[in-house]
Amino acid sequence: VQLQASGGGLVQAGDSLSLSCATSGRRFTSYAVGWFRQAPGKEREFVGDVSWSGGIINYADSVKGRFTISRDNAKNTVYLQMNSLKPEDTAVYYCASRPRNTDYRQNTSYNYWGQGTLVTVSS
Repeated sequence: VQLQASGGGLVQAGDSLSLSCATSGRRFTSYAVGWFRQAPGKEREFVGDVSWSGGIINYADSVKGRFTISRDNAKNTVYLQMNSLKPEDTAVYYCASRPRNTDYRQNTSYNYWGQGTLVTVSS
């Protein structure tokens, strides 16, 4: 599976931004997709995950209520809509895929990763 995240940029606190994760290589509905981020000097952290069907979505507490994940199975693309952005959301955002029968809570479930896209939120 190949994944490519895009849509990052520089925004102000309170603004919104939408990221996309375009995928290819295998049947799109054979895997779930997660979003992760890594801020400067910090470890990578889980942001959220969407199941292969789009029917189950999980979020980190830090983004719940502000971020929304969706997937368009016709376009082989997963989206991360980020609202009410905060300076602490500044990070490189990555998307990754995991097989359908794996647990999103285990980082080792994600076996393919895309290159990240930088999101910078100024105060």
